[in-house]
Amino acid sequence: MSVAKRILDERPRISTPLEARALIEAVLEALSALSHLVGEETELVRAGRLPEAMTREPRKAELAGIYMRGVEQVKLNAVALARFAPDQVTRLKLAHVGFQALIDINQLVLATARAVSESIVRDLASDAGKPSRAAGYGPASTVGAGAFARPNAGPLVVSRRL
Repeated sequence: MSVAKRILDERPRISTPLEARALIEAVLEALSALSHLVGEETELVRAGRLPEAMTREPRKAELAGIYMRGVEQVKLNAVALARFAPDQVTRLKLAHVGFQALIDINQLVLATARAVSESIVRDLASDAGKPSRAAGYGPASTVGAGAFARPNAGPLVVSRRL
């Protein structure tokens, strides 16, 4: 049975051990697919390949929706699941904890990418807004560099790797 079909059922009531295992397996399958996709996205962002990472967004949203609907069904049937498949419930809880750790790493990488890009833009804006000095006399003069020289300005280097 496919993940989407099993989880998209309106409000199934679990009444047998087989149904309990099937629901938990469907949720675990959706969580596994979502974890894989989030891991890929994290690595792409870390490597600076943001456009490629963004192409994963529609599928990630779809899998997150499937997973969340599955979690809602697990909550609705918590008593039956605990009675019919306690070992599977434990497995689902452990998988969710692992997924939360993956999300924490993903959020850290995204926050780092955002901070780096904001810093670059802020530094570029600051550098572009500095007044240029005309060549003149005195300790701050820029003799030989022309009218638009910027002392202490070096080349701009951007790393695409986080």
